[in-house]
This record gives sequence, C-alpha cells and structure tokens, in this order.
Amino acid sequence: MRRWLLRSYLSLLLAWVAMLGPSVFCAAESAPKVARVAFIDPYSPQGVTATETTALLVRLQELGWVQGQNLILEPRWAVGRIDRLPTLMSDVISRGVDVIVTRGTPAAIAAKNATSTIPIVIATMGDPVGTGIVTSLAHPAGNLTGLSLEATEDFSGKWIELLQETVPKLSSVAVVSNPESAYVRKIAKDLESAALKRGVKLRFIDVHEPSALASAFQQARRKTQGALVLPDPLLVAYRQQVCALAASNRLPAMYTVLEFMDSGALMAYAADSTALYRRAAEYVDKILRGAKPADLPIEQPTQFKLIVNLKTARGLGLTLPESILLRADEVIK
Repeated sequence: MRRWLLRSYLSLLLAWVAMLGPSVFCAAESAPKVARVAFIDPYSPQGVTATETTALLVRLQELGWVQGQNLILEPRWAVGRIDRLPTLMSDVISRGVDVIVTRGTPAAIAAKNATSTIPIVIATMGDPVGTGIVTSLAHPAGNLTGLSLEATEDFSGKWIELLQETVPKLSSVAVVSNPESAYVRKIAKDLESAALKRGVKLRFIDVHEPSALASAFQQARRKTQGALVLPDPLLVAYRQQVCALAASNRLPAMYTVLEFMDSGALMAYAADSTALYRRAAEYVDKILRGAKPADLPIEQPTQFKLIVNLKTARGLGLTLPESILLRADEVIK
C-alpha cells in the first residue's frame, strides 16, 4: 500500500513538473542577462565629463541596470585625439559589448564605420542628417540612434546675441574652430547668416592641433573684440589652455560646450548635457530589452543652459549686464 502511494505521488509530481516545465524555462530565458556597455568619450574623464558619466549610470540604475551586478561598463577616453577613436571602437567591439555609447560627430562617424551590427547610441551629435550619419531623424535605419544637437540659424544666432549683450559695441567675432569637423563645416553658413543679421563680422580662425592655439588667440585679439569657440574634441580636451589664452589675451569668449566652464570660461550656452546623458541611458535600456536602434527616432534637446562666470568677467574688465544675469541658469562667483 505504501509503495503504491509512493508511486502515485511520484506520478503526480512528474505530471506537475511536466505541466510547469515550459513556464520555468521561459522564466529562465527572460531573466536579465549581464549587459556589457561600452562608453567611449572623445574627451577626458575629468570635469563635466565625469558628471555626464555619472548621469548615465544613475539613470541606468534607476531603470534596473546596476554596475557590478547585471551591468559591466567598458569606459574609454580619446583625450581629444580623434585619430584614436577607431582604435577604441575596435577594442570594445573585440570585448563583445552589447551597446556602444559615445558622443560627438567624429565619434558617431567612427562608431558607424566600426560596426554595422552592434547598437550605437550617440548622446550628442551635430546634425546627423547634414553630416551623412543617418538619412532621417524619424527613421535613422541601421544600428545607430541617439540625440542631435543640430544648430539652426536661430540657435547659432543665440551665441552671437549673448556675446553682443556682454561686450559693448561688439562688431567683430573670431570663430575658433577645427575646420576638419563635419559639424563645424555644416553650421558655418548658419553662423554667417545670423551674424549678418546682427551686424557682426565673423573671422574664422582654424585650429588643427594644440600648438596652433596660442597664435589663434593672438590673432583673435588683434583682429576682433570677442571670440566664439565651437565644439571640437581637440578644443575641449585642451580647454584649460584655451580659457587661459582667452584670459591672457583679454578676449571675451562664448563657448558652445558646457565643459569649458570648469576651466574658468566667461560664458557658455549649450544643451544640458546631464539631461542628454540621462536620455541616452533610456535609449540603452530600450535596446537592451529588445528594441532596435532603427525604430528609435533621433531626438533633439529640449533643455539648455546658460552659465556665466563673474570672476572671469571681472578679470576681463567686464560688467555682465543684468539681462544676462537674469537669464543665466548658473552664475559662478
């Protein structure tokens, strides 16, 4: 009798396991795996870049991806050397990463050239359609998506407008930039159009390498009354030197990347990079959960910041007008 009951119990148990088996296996398959995410930055790990990296990781953690548990981050920094980007891309690809996160037009191009299969999220890039990175913002196709910093004529005009308000009787502005940047080439016409409407003459000064910085700012001091420093990995990587040269040449400068403010810049107006990196984390989360980059439209920023530095203004002999101080999101004293 006891043996019969045991056989009956085992039969029922096996039937129960057989019935639940598929659901058990499905649950195991849907359990979150350990995701390996590459973070490749064209700049250096200090300053604002560290804040942006933190914003990315914090948002990923809020979405359930915790570093050291189900997330492995593979960080790499080019320290302003665009030529290093292809090597860094190849390195993380060889490690079998699930997603590549980077920023900037040169890095976007390097990532796109490096892989056509691994999903790529660009935290910030300048005009991806105009520079040929994608054919459409709404339908990026391929394996790349992210956020665009396309500078319209109105946005470019904002830089000049703010510099005009800051520098009395401003009539000429030096545009310090790397002409090899696809983004710079794209927005040059918009800048010229905006400057013409505001009665300001632009003088483009090219910087291809760090050794050209000193002469660039000396030339700017002789020929203009203010400077506009356009975004480029080289200029951002050497931002300490750039800001020091602007100060020593007593040249009021507007910066188009917020990173410069941690090096003593006078003022910067740009998209809120912390918000952009939090949004980039959301893209990464969707991709890790099965979404395709081609189905995620490239978005444009909605949050911008104006930061000014009163100490730098005093060093230049400038008094920032009340109109600037009231509009500033942050005032460094």
